[in-house]
Amino acid sequence: MIENFDTSLSHVLKSEGLWSDNPADPGGATMKGITLAVYREWKRNPHITKEELRVIPDEDVYNLYKQNYWDKVHGDDLPAGVDYAVFDSAVNMGVGRAAKLIQEAAGVTADGVLGPASLSAIQQADTKELIEKFSELKDNFYKSLPTFSTFGKGWLNRVAEVKTISETMLG
Repeated sequence: MIENFDTSLSHVLKSEGLWSDNPADPGGATMKGITLAVYREWKRNPHITKEELRVIPDEDVYNLYKQNYWDKVHGDDLPAGVDYAVFDSAVNMGVGRAAKLIQEAAGVTADGVLGPASLSAIQQADTKELIEKFSELKDNFYKSLPTFSTFGKGWLNRVAEVKTISETMLG
């Protein structure tokens, strides 16, 4: 549902913040959670500069998040609350990783492709339990990363916050 996308996007944008160009961040220059590399690829323009990324139009932000993340994780087909949790994870850790973790939480083959069998299992699962399992799997994934000592506290805080917000969205 587009309403859930709009709500979810507003939460993601709060988490992502504005401009960042931390040398320790493998994503590099980022505005509103969108890296320079992702923006260049989405616009099909390898010459976009950091300065252009800093002033990315709101329409581009909205459309990029919808096309690159929400649509790719089938946000419209996921239960309320789960849609936001998976979308947020797709933004933060990549679509494939988010798909694998929600599949693992739902007890289906974690191949990173949210096809009909995965979507059916997700839709039939107890939504609150699914969000809890998914959050635990995200925590474990972040703890396994070599950059955890630098970014780990923020990641775990984000997982906890997303879990809380997702639970308030349950139908």
